[in-house]
Amino acid sequence: MSITMNALQIKSFDTPDERRAPEKTVLGVNHFRPYTIGRMTMQPGWSWSECIQPVVHTDSCQLVHVGYAISGTLETVLDDGTTATITAGDAYPIPSGHNARVVGDEPFIGIEFECAGVFGVPTS
Repeated sequence: MSITMNALQIKSFDTPDERRAPEKTVLGVNHFRPYTIGRMTMQPGWSWSECIQPVVHTDSCQLVHVGYAISGTLETVLDDGTTATITAGDAYPIPSGHNARVVGDEPFIGIEFECAGVFGVPTS
């Protein structure tokens, strides 16, 4: 796959193009056509089922995540029962059909490369 970029662009997550804030979540999104990159911060006590499911109305997360963990710990459980724990320094792909929760007293901060454009967007 070849993608042509015509301009150098620098954007800060301190002033992102878009900010979403479902419960216990802050997602800063920067758009670099055709890419979208997000910085996701989930507070201690965050779980997909309690904080995002009420916004998107699916039984489990149906997005594919590809990212890099900056800090904290995220426990992920796939619909088939497979579990994984993501910690600072880990790169991760998470397939659709999962739930997750922040473990411990530190926020989980991850940079998302795949689903930032649609994560936490309300559906009717």
